[in-house]
Amino acid sequence: MSWLPLEGIKVVDFSALIPGPFTSAVLADLGADVIKVEPPRGDSCRSLLPAVSHAINRNKRSIVLDLKHADAKAVIERLARWADIVIESNRPRVSVRLGIDYARLSALNPGLIYCSLSGFGQNGPWRDKPGHDIGYVGASGGLSYPGSWLGKPARSSIPIADMQGGSFGAIAILAALHQRGRSGEGAELDLSLYEAGLFCAALRHGIADDTDPRAHIWPVNDLFETADGSALILGIVEQHFWENFRAAAKHLEPALMEPKFDTDPSRRKHGDELSRLLKSLFLKQTAVQWHDLLEPLDVPVELPLTPTQASRTDYAKAREAVTDIGGERHVLFPLWANGRRGGAIRRVSPAPNADGADVLQELGFARDEVERILGSAAVAK
Repeated sequence: MSWLPLEGIKVVDFSALIPGPFTSAVLADLGADVIKVEPPRGDSCRSLLPAVSHAINRNKRSIVLDLKHADAKAVIERLARWADIVIESNRPRVSVRLGIDYARLSALNPGLIYCSLSGFGQNGPWRDKPGHDIGYVGASGGLSYPGSWLGKPARSSIPIADMQGGSFGAIAILAALHQRGRSGEGAELDLSLYEAGLFCAALRHGIADDTDPRAHIWPVNDLFETADGSALILGIVEQHFWENFRAAAKHLEPALMEPKFDTDPSRRKHGDELSRLLKSLFLKQTAVQWHDLLEPLDVPVELPLTPTQASRTDYAKAREAVTDIGGERHVLFPLWANGRRGGAIRRVSPAPNADGADVLQELGFARDEVERILGSAAVAK
């Protein structure tokens, strides 16, 4: 039995691509009933990022609806009355034109929690700017400083602002649900992906004028190439881990024992030299050899894996991190609660409009109305 604290919570998700669907994926994994409303051509993520789309839309139902069509209005109104939560990710004012804005939907359902995720928020001088994750991350400070001691700033393979913004959206929605439980009032939430990036960058680096660009990194907490052309991830921060590492590797590089590398301040002071020394040292053995030498001696060390490889480790099996449904493997929400796995995968990602008829019937449309709407230009079969 999984831990599904959001069972009974109803979500209508008008969003596309990653941030909004990421938010609703978290809610769906934890038990919420999510209806994904897609345009006639489907969420563009289906064609642009099919693997992402397939993973991020599990546990959801899909209905296709042309929001500009006259027949969509009655469906939108019933969805608004049905929902606890609405999520959208249009640029400001677009939702007004589409008839799915907060003012219109909350008039139908005063307890509605409405979350807008946009690049630069619903107000301010940048609100109409286009953008994507790399721009939000870079412009908010996330590409200002290097991630390795001798390296240059580089983007992550994970879209930080999109996915962290989606996470913040889920947090904000849960906070609003808590408030609604006390007051009965809904909420209009305005979440900026740019600000999500800024929030993370500020908590990581600070925002003082005299920020040290290396304050967040260590020469012994880095990624190093090994003799086989692979890499080793060394995660040393604390002094005792450094001592364990030094004792294990000194026979291969006696210079590690020099007094200038004894303390963290001194290692930072001589960081360029130490980083180059380690770079040379790790080229003396393969990644697996290094891992097998260091891990038993309580040194934080890892081998870089692909998500596929990581999902098949003994760790993933022991923690029940991966589940199989309909012949598909999915990674579960990363939590245990009260001795149970948090979240569950109850259904795979739906095809566009796979649940259109069921959703319309659940919203109270008569059978002939369902057939008429499904046959109209408002809905694509």
